[in-house]
Amino acid sequence: MRDCYRYIILIIMMVCTLSLQAQSDRGLIRMGNRAFHAQKWTKAEINYRKALAKNSSNSQALYNLGCALLQQDKDSMAVEQFEKASKIENNPFRRSKSYHNIGVIMQKQRQYAQAIDAYKMSLRDNPGDNETRYNLALCKKLLKNNPNQQNKKNDKNKDKNKNKDKKNQNNKKEDQNQNKKGQNQDKNKNQNQRHEQKMSRDNADQLLNAAIQQEKATKQKMQRNMSQPKSRNLDKNW
Repeated sequence: MRDCYRYIILIIMMVCTLSLQAQSDRGLIRMGNRAFHAQKWTKAEINYRKALAKNSSNSQALYNLGCALLQQDKDSMAVEQFEKASKIENNPFRRSKSYHNIGVIMQKQRQYAQAIDAYKMSLRDNPGDNETRYNLALCKKLLKNNPNQQNKKNDKNKDKNKNKDKKNQNNKKEDQNQNKKGQNQDKNKNQNQRHEQKMSRDNADQLLNAAIQQEKATKQKMQRNMSQPKSRNLDKNW
């Protein structure tokens, strides 16, 4: 009986803990919302980040944090939060807002192709959003009137491929240079070997000639000694 009572107490404590954590998430989001409406963007950002520290999978906190960052002109950071929110948000209407805001940021940066993609994603989740539909039509028109923007994405891919081809060409050229260098080294090595062989033969010939000349001189000296009479040693008188 006591074990059953302890088990019930444990379950109640766990439920209360989870409830407090959830209330903490929501409480911090509410505090962030109040700061946001008061146009205190930095304070709102802090509270939303605190809410995410409690629950990193809170899509509302992610979306609101993106809005606070957007108000501070931190566009790239805002896009990151909206993308995270869109991936975990199950409600299509809320998810469409994340895509819509991504489109707004891309449109502001004149990246019309990316804005069009984001607006299309938003309309898939919320087809009745006239503002998104208008922005989509506007970006299509702007993209059509700006060929450079229209081909920007393709140019990036071309540049990437071009850099890759250039790298391959450089590698090929480097290999050719290495081969040429190796051939030159082999050529120089062979030349050096032939030169050394020639020097060895020349040295051998010189040594042989010197030995022959020395041998001739020795023979001549011996012949002279043999042809001269030896002086007679006389014994001294006592």
